[in-house]
Amino acid sequence: MEVTEVRVFPVNEEKLRAYVTVTFDHCFVIRDLKIIHGTAGLFVSMPSKKRKDGTYKDIAHPINNETRRMIEEKIISEYERVLTGGGGRRALGGE
Repeated sequence: MEVTEVRVFPVNEEKLRAYVTVTFDHCFVIRDLKIIHGTAGLFVSMPSKKRKDGTYKDIAHPINNETRRMIEEKIISEYERVLTGGGGRRALGGE
């Protein structure tokens, strides 16, 4: 599995830094990931749904740490590129 596109949509909120859309293998999209600035730095929050009891449950998420790390590294790298003036959205390996 390969991350083939990352689209970053920066926002200016207290902890929320951006919304992200990720495409895998040019054929599967996950929207509404979030880049959050936490106490230990930036991290990627998976899309989630609020339950009746007020807790949140991830809708889509990696099932192992290696995959989570790979996705998070690509997303944060693209976010930093966008912040340094590298443009908005782009396909990885594209431009």
